Amino acid sequence: MTTRLSSHATSAGWRILVTGGSGQLAQTLKHCGGDAVMVVGRPLFDFEQPDTVVRVMQDMRPDLVINTAAWTAIDAAEEEPDRARLANTEGPALLAWLCAGQAVPLLHVSTDHVFSGTRGRPYRETDPTDPQSVYGRSRAEGEKAVLAACARAMVVRTSWVYGPYGRNFVRTMLEAACRETQLQVVADQSGHPTAAPDLADALLQVAARIRQSGWQPAYRGVFHVAGGGSATWHELASAAVAHAGRHGHPAPPVMPVMTADRPTAAARRVDARLDCGRFRQVFGLELPHWRDSLGAVVEAMLRQPDQVE
Repeated sequence: MTTRLSSHATSAGWRILVTGGSGQLAQTLKHCGGDAVMVVGRPLFDFEQPDTVVRVMQDMRPDLVINTAAWTAIDAAEEEPDRARLANTEGPALLAWLCAGQAVPLLHVSTDHVFSGTRGRPYRETDPTDPQSVYGRSRAEGEKAVLAACARAMVVRTSWVYGPYGRNFVRTMLEAACRETQLQVVADQSGHPTAAPDLADALLQVAARIRQSGWQPAYRGVFHVAGGGSATWHELASAAVAHAGRHGHPAPPVMPVMTADRPTAAARRVDARLDCGRFRQVFGLELPHWRDSLGAVVEAMLRQPDQVE
C-alpha cells in the first residue's frame, strides 16, 4: 500500500482534525492528506490545558479526528507520571467525550508499549495488556478511556514509527553516524518498524472509507497497524545507515549490544511484535514491509532543509 490519499481525503467539505502539532505522524498526515487535514498542536491544542481542547473542537467542527498527540518521553514519564497520565489518559478521554458529543469518529493512535513483550509471539488485539512502564500504563488506560467515552472510536496501536519529519530513531542514528566512528545499538529487542508515510496512508484510507460508507460497527475497537516484517533496533539502524551511506552520508559500523548493557529508567520490551490481521480482515489493507519503505524515508530525511548533519 503506497498510494498517497489526498485525492480520497480532500473532497469538498471533508475536514479531518489531526492533533499532535509538529509531531512526525501529524506532519506526515498533513503532507499526505492535503487541504482536508487541519493540524493543531500546542499551545492552541494542549491536553495539559483542557479548555484548549474544548475550544478547538467547538471552533473547528471537524468531520473526523485523528489523535496523534501524546506524551512520548518514555523514560521521563517515570519521573512525571501525573503529566504522562494527563497527556495519555485524561486528555484523550476528554477528546473522545467531545467527539461523542459531536457524533464525530475518532481514530486514536496508541502504542505497542501497552504489552509486556514476553508473549513469545506477535500480540493480537484480544491479548490482555500488561504494560511495564508508567508510559505504557498511561497509554493502556487512555485506550480504555477513549473506547468508554466514544462509541465511534477506533484505537490504532502501532510501533517504532519513523518518518522524514520530527524526531525518531532513524534520524537519531543518521545524526550519530555523522559524529561517531562506531555505533552501538540494542540487538535483543524485536518489533515492527513503521514508516510514517505508510501509517498516514492507512489512517487516511480508513478516514476515506468512513466518509464514503459511514461509520460501521466493525470499525470500533482496537486494531494493530504496523510495518510488515519484524526487526531488531540493530537491524533497523544497520539498514538505515547503510542506505544513507550509498548516498554519500557517513556510514560507520553498527555494533550489536544487549538491553542489559543499556539500562533505562523505563523497562523495555524484548518482543513487541504485533499481529495486524484484524486490520487486514476489516479494511483489506496492510502496510508494506519495513525494508521496502526505509529507503525512501532515509532519502527524504537527507533532502530536508534541516537535513541530518
